Amino acid sequence: MLLERARSQLLVVDVQERLAPAIDGIEGVERNCRILLEAAHKLAVPVMISEQYPHGLGHTLPSLLPHAGGNQVFEKLEFSCFANHALRTALTEHGNRETVICGTEAHVCVLQTALEMKGAGHEVVIVADAVSSRSLANRALALDRAARAGIEIVSTEMVLFEWLRSAADPAFRAVSTLIR
Repeated sequence: MLLERARSQLLVVDVQERLAPAIDGIEGVERNCRILLEAAHKLAVPVMISEQYPHGLGHTLPSLLPHAGGNQVFEKLEFSCFANHALRTALTEHGNRETVICGTEAHVCVLQTALEMKGAGHEVVIVADAVSSRSLANRALALDRAARAGIEIVSTEMVLFEWLRSAADPAFRAVSTLIR
């Protein structure tokens, strides 16, 4: 199945100030989360951002927030975003949308969110080049487990070009410049 922007929503999971320095490849994760946020804004795709225990881990990276538009940031203590009442409500309020997930850590909050959403009958994709963990081994295990559970594993560019579908789309130029 191809992603449809009219049915999609973006979930940015726990890309936070005090956790980021420990994440393997954080520069790429941060860059691709920013690209996804900018594209979602340009294409009117709803966005939700989670923050795991911000008192201890800090808030979402300042480099991402300007690209998040007026979207809500949800604080949580649960590892799975779907286990948090406010996030679960936000993720389901528009019906059965395709949830595009990026962020950290791949083997904890990202994976638990994706598995719970999939188990509840939701369509979920994980953006492989926009997720990571403190170790690459945990990231690899998370992506493998997610794929075996039937969760689609995609790249940032796959998301953007599936949301666009055509170079004739009026937003093509604005979105394609994000990856140049």
